[in-house]
Amino acid sequence: QVTLVESGGGLVQAGGSLRLSCAASRNIFSLIVMGWYRQAPGKQRELVGSISRGGTTNYADSAKGRFDISRDGTKNTMYLQMNSLKPEDTAVYICYARSTWAEPESRGQGTQVTVSS
Repeated sequence: QVTLVESGGGLVQAGGSLRLSCAASRNIFSLIVMGWYRQAPGKQRELVGSISRGGTTNYADSAKGRFDISRDGTKNTMYLQMNSLKPEDTAVYICYARSTWAEPESRGQGTQVTVSS
């Protein structure tokens, strides 16, 4: 298990950018995968994207070309850079990570992102 703490959410106008951070309590390269979900009111949780231990990234179609996941091993932190934000990106963004495929994933508490039109 790993403890995850998100930060960086806020209110931004459509077309703007935000960078979310997810700080982990242990070496992020010991984790087989990290990523981001988002949960909007009245909607199902959506997987935004992920990054594997080896650095391979995957994104939901809604995020491709606008969002970018990166990480900094010196800070044990993963980032979600969000550009060209749209009102439909409004949601609570939740960081997750897995130590092994046999263990349940760990999740943070989430950070609110609100995009105004």
